[in-house]
Amino acid sequence: MNGEQPDRKESGFKNKTRVGEARERLLDAVAPHDRTETVALGSADGRVLAEEVVAARNVPHYPKAAMDGYAVRAEDTFGASDRSPEVLRNPGGPEKADVPDEVPPNAAVRVHTGSELPEGADAVVMIEQTDEFGSEVEIFDAVAAGENVAPVGEDVESGQRLYDSGHRLRPSDLGLLKSVGVDTVEVRERPTVGVIPTGEELVQSDPGPGEVVETNGLTVSRYVERWGGEATYRDVVTDDPDALRAAIQRDLTKDVVVTTGGSSVGERDLLPDVVSDLGEILFHGVALKPGHPVAVGVVEETPVVMLPGYPVACIVNAVQFLRPALKRVGGLPEQGFPTTEARLDRKIRSEPGIRTFARVQLEDGENGERTATPTRASGSGVLSSVALADGWVEVPEGREGIPEGEPVSVQDWEWSA
Repeated sequence: MNGEQPDRKESGFKNKTRVGEARERLLDAVAPHDRTETVALGSADGRVLAEEVVAARNVPHYPKAAMDGYAVRAEDTFGASDRSPEVLRNPGGPEKADVPDEVPPNAAVRVHTGSELPEGADAVVMIEQTDEFGSEVEIFDAVAAGENVAPVGEDVESGQRLYDSGHRLRPSDLGLLKSVGVDTVEVRERPTVGVIPTGEELVQSDPGPGEVVETNGLTVSRYVERWGGEATYRDVVTDDPDALRAAIQRDLTKDVVVTTGGSSVGERDLLPDVVSDLGEILFHGVALKPGHPVAVGVVEETPVVMLPGYPVACIVNAVQFLRPALKRVGGLPEQGFPTTEARLDRKIRSEPGIRTFARVQLEDGENGERTATPTRASGSGVLSSVALADGWVEVPEGREGIPEGEPVSVQDWEWSA
């Protein structure tokens, strides 16, 4: 327990932890799990390999024609040109009814892109450089041995190491693995997350006066799935210490517990005290806007991420804290978000010492330069300001806003990786 935690209802958030320090405290308390499972290749997109993968066969596994044309012995084409073509026999004949499996000397056999090179042949003359006359073929271009031929193992050699443990599989990886005969892969199990929405005012539909439709738990659980985890989206838990305690204890079998709402310092913000009683609070209150009333604790070695109830604040903190914790637990590669360079067409205001995430919309300018416009609905409870934005601009703690006209990098936080 953390018995030295100050009375939050009296102290409020006078001393907020900086974002970087808060994230370090969280990640120091998170350890990757060691669980693995075998999955079919067709279900492995986005999964993280638990062991290296080595090619079991060559690709291609036979010498392959790389062009439509005629398979030949290269030495039989030496000296061929437009003015002085080499004339070779066409054993298959004009009807191609009996194409031989072997190319004898001074002969040419019709082949198609991807077909196996017949015995005896070591090159392919492109169809454009030939002319067929019955049982003979004129060759207008000399070819060297190996020309227009994909040799055995050109793409992948048997025994070649393709991927290391920890690699996150992409669709192109699945195609390559299938080509070398891989049907299943050993991957890390998806990290599990219990998502617990809290608040006595929350309902799932048809809100009455004073009631609010629950959206944070749904949103966070879908982000968990996008980020490579497996979410269990729980029913709403009311603002009662015993109910909250039971809900958290139920999900301690998960890799991460995340709650929404009840993380601030109001009379109904009970979660930090509940978690402190069960375990330890790592931080409560972060120098971040929107969403400073975020808290993180640890109960029986399970991290508990307590997200604010305002929708925008909830999303910002989920990205800043839940996402990296999930990546660490699941052994998933941590990747930055894609960014779009744009010019700010209206000033962004921020406080010194506070890291600010300003939602913006992108537009194409007349000269091809993109412009970023801060959304006018900037409150942390205005969900549409996130849903209708194209990204956010991160203003570091050391700056007091960003002036109009300055180039900015717009982060696409909706990116799924």
